[in-house]
Amino acid sequence: MTWHWRYENANGGLVTEGVVPPETFPSQADAESWLGESWRELLEAGVEKVTLLEDDRVEYEKMSLRPE
Repeated sequence: MTWHWRYENANGGLVTEGVVPPETFPSQADAESWLGESWRELLEAGVEKVTLLEDDRVEYEKMSLRPE
């Protein structure tokens, strides 16, 4: 099983340009750790929300990268 992120802009469209994460992560913890280190760069690339997937299963979705 592999974990990966899906990136969305403010309008809900997919963001693929300007984001260079690893294709997959071996665990949920690895994926979340990477996001914790990289969320600022993702915001700069136009990513507003992320969805974490395990293979095709959604673990959680549309999590905002904006601090509240």
